Amino acid sequence: MKAGWRGRLTRWVLVGIAALFVITALPVVAMRWIDPWYSAFMMEAALESDRPNYHTDYRWVDLEQISPHAAVAVIASEDQLFPFHTGFDFKSIREAVRHNEQQANRKHPHIRGASTISQQVSKNLFLWPGGGFLRKGIEAYFTLLIELTWPKERILEVYLNVAQFGDGIYGVEAAAQRFWHKPAARLNRYEAATLAAVLPNPIRFRADAPSAYIQLRRDQILAQMRGLGGASYLDQLDNPTAPPQPASHGGRNPR
Repeated sequence: MKAGWRGRLTRWVLVGIAALFVITALPVVAMRWIDPWYSAFMMEAALESDRPNYHTDYRWVDLEQISPHAAVAVIASEDQLFPFHTGFDFKSIREAVRHNEQQANRKHPHIRGASTISQQVSKNLFLWPGGGFLRKGIEAYFTLLIELTWPKERILEVYLNVAQFGDGIYGVEAAAQRFWHKPAARLNRYEAATLAAVLPNPIRFRADAPSAYIQLRRDQILAQMRGLGGASYLDQLDNPTAPPQPASHGGRNPR
């Protein structure tokens, strides 16, 4: 009797796990071909805003309609090993852990992040801001699903469309139109690097009125873009050959 009860419980647990996997995996697989109409971060910002006139400016465009400068800029600033890893940059994770431990006792600690573009897509689409082991675990799960089911070009395309570049401004098309009154396809290197520079805190930093710090970050990102080889680096998404040298890999935006 007791063995039968345990068997039924085990079966129900396995059924529950399988159902949870299907429920969470289906949207990820579908978004390989279906463009997301919204993201979890957009929804949370809209719900938490106490301004009655708050508006989410989100304008999807395909990767072919986005300037290659914008694609290279976010890779240079956020994740230079993006074409080569499978969702996680373990070297950067170890370096960030050591750095943050050294900063822990400071009055104004400088916290370094190590999230890849794939991880940022995962949390922007499906999760909520913040940390904690539970959220990080769920983020890792969705990151693996995305890396297993999407090509790198699709991950980059979604990232460029859902990343936040200002208060209520999501995606490079909305940012390009709002800040420079042009489509994302016509962004130049300086504009693209400026957008990448505000990614760590798009509410505090402004691409249309860059502070001295953002101008410094823009120039650093421009140098990193040149170090990667400019737009030709995007060829690595289809045919990865060799990752960038360690000297150019230190350009991850602080988070």
